[in-house]
Amino acid sequence: MPDRTSTFPRRSGVLLHPTCLPGPDGIGDLGPAAYRFVDWLADNGQTWWQMLPLGPTSFGDSPYQTLSAYAGNSLLIDLGDLEDLGWLGPVQEGARPGFAADRVDFGAVIAWKTSRLREAWAGFLGRAAGSVWEEFRAWSAEHAAWVDDFALFMAIKDDQGGKPWTDWPTALVKRSAGEMADAAARLEKEIAFHRFVQWVFHRQWSRLRAHARHRGVGFIGDVPIFVAHDSSDVWARQDLFQLDDTGQPTSIAGVPPDYFSKTGQLWGNPLYDWRAAAAEDYAWWVGRLKACLGLVDVVRLDHFRGFEACWEVPAGAETAENGRWAPGPGAAFFTRLQREFGDELPLIAEDLGVITPAVDELRRGFGLPGMKVLQFAWSGPDNAFLPHEHETDAVVYVGTHDNDPALGWWKHLTDADTRELVAEYAGCEVAEPNWTLIRLGMMSPAHTFIATMQDVLDLGREGRMNLPGEGRGNWNWRMGGDVFDHPGGERLARLTWLYRRRPDQAPAGRVDPEPPPAESLR
Repeated sequence: MPDRTSTFPRRSGVLLHPTCLPGPDGIGDLGPAAYRFVDWLADNGQTWWQMLPLGPTSFGDSPYQTLSAYAGNSLLIDLGDLEDLGWLGPVQEGARPGFAADRVDFGAVIAWKTSRLREAWAGFLGRAAGSVWEEFRAWSAEHAAWVDDFALFMAIKDDQGGKPWTDWPTALVKRSAGEMADAAARLEKEIAFHRFVQWVFHRQWSRLRAHARHRGVGFIGDVPIFVAHDSSDVWARQDLFQLDDTGQPTSIAGVPPDYFSKTGQLWGNPLYDWRAAAAEDYAWWVGRLKACLGLVDVVRLDHFRGFEACWEVPAGAETAENGRWAPGPGAAFFTRLQREFGDELPLIAEDLGVITPAVDELRRGFGLPGMKVLQFAWSGPDNAFLPHEHETDAVVYVGTHDNDPALGWWKHLTDADTRELVAEYAGCEVAEPNWTLIRLGMMSPAHTFIATMQDVLDLGREGRMNLPGEGRGNWNWRMGGDVFDHPGGERLARLTWLYRRRPDQAPAGRVDPEPPPAESLR
């Protein structure tokens, strides 16, 4: 098993998706608030910013169901930066919609930001310097392996009124060479626009990441094992998925009945043809992880257990109850990744749910840290999620994006025994459940602890990000603009220092400041 101390020294961080940041355009973006959040993390002793998948969202707005596994979400682009570059004119008074500060209205945001990005593209065409054009062309060439398919996919999708690719003309569904060439020529300007948007996203992201590195903050990204059926990935590589002659899935992904749902979760994603993937030495997956690791430092592999076996449900099923466990690629897949990325893989295994000895053996065999979620820890003193059971090679969370914030969880507990056990375990009356659990996570022997920003901000159910099984009303929570002055930052800093998760030196080489005052914990 590889030594993990270089990738995962004893540290802590915060889970917050960039869409949740404050900002003027209805959704968090890569502008000033993102830089301020990085500074807030560093100033409060945090060394990880964990986020959800960064791809372009579609119907349902879920970052786990995106139009591409490679592309960035254009809604995260900072329009103010494009104004500063002179490609986009300032917003006229009264032109910006009246966006809510605490929620994302995705429909309104998509319309607004898309129109502004098209204005920026026109400005770029007319005013960009030659050196910037060369930068754009060089980036497009470097990323052609994925951006060409994505840009063509998006251009055709727009031309087809947004319809899923399986509803396009048959020649385009089957990617007939002649029809593809005709579409590429006819939609040349639209294709160039979508390339431009991706270049802008990656340009802004690179600057933000450079700033984070300067402040000593690393990024933890998220790669869902499955991809959306209506995506450039499935359209471009139909041979890698279990599809029929019309492009429709023959089997779909989900999970059996569990903590979150009595009938299981029916995700609907097409399943991989792992034999086809193995025949090309997992090249598509290697490319996907390379692209993600070009944006972040460590990747959380969502639904890790699917690499050992996944829940396969017949297409057309109404629930996930009547599925079966189908084998995944297993050790051969991770051996291939080690050849590409080294023995110490920069991965975290999301090993929640039905975890068998075979799944655990696969994770341990490649030295991947698993996840420990404290909200799941209270069945008894032998629960593996309790801190005294934690291994060093693990990442601890109070909850995930699929859970209530701790205050909401505590308020809606129906079992008094759970409250009593938490108090007995903590050795004190639980007046602030979120901070009790944050403290337990901080003191864990696990090398990494990640708090959700909602718990740091003392939020309840109003701050929930996702309710599994609900198709609407998710992913839209946002922070207010004054959150960086919330006292939770100082409390987090004190606990980080107290349980030795604070770096020995500040990022710029300055001597570490005096520890945060003990009063910050009160």
